[in-house]
Amino acid sequence: MKDCIAPQMFRRQRIRVSFDIDDTLACLPHHSDVEPGPMPDFVHRWLGEPLRIGTRSLTRELRRQGCSIWVYTSSGRTPAYIRRWLLLYGIHVDGVVNSVRHNQALTERGMVNSPSKLPTAFDIDLHVDDSEGVKAEGHDHGFRVVVVRPDDASWAQRVLDSVAEVQAVVARQQGIAYAS
Repeated sequence: MKDCIAPQMFRRQRIRVSFDIDDTLACLPHHSDVEPGPMPDFVHRWLGEPLRIGTRSLTRELRRQGCSIWVYTSSGRTPAYIRRWLLLYGIHVDGVVNSVRHNQALTERGMVNSPSKLPTAFDIDLHVDDSEGVKAEGHDHGFRVVVVRPDDASWAQRVLDSVAEVQAVVARQQGIAYAS
């Protein structure tokens, strides 16, 4: 019985990747092309925002790699709205952190010098954002951020490269834990 449990203790955890919305997943049309939707444009505008081109294929690849997909926004958009918006494009997210949930996490931790985002509070391994300020907060508060500009055509590859780096770090850490 013990032998059956031991491998599960050292199983590689899923990497959690979160995405900001404004200027990261939802970009203005003059910054980025948008994903075509299954419904007419006016329906998408009524039900949600345009989604940055490449988001669907990126999330499919991250899922193929075993990643968990989250959204982390400082906006007040509700989790239901965010989930519905992404489902219009066939994207399922495992978790949503909005301003309300973020503020609750900071309050629970008694944080005085609060960052605009704190992915580690939700076991998120990598956060994707357009803000250099969030990256600076990541340095100060110990979380990983990859910055992608709204007009960056190679943004998805930048995310995949960063995920590969995180996966390598986790693999090394688990190798050390397993050897101990």
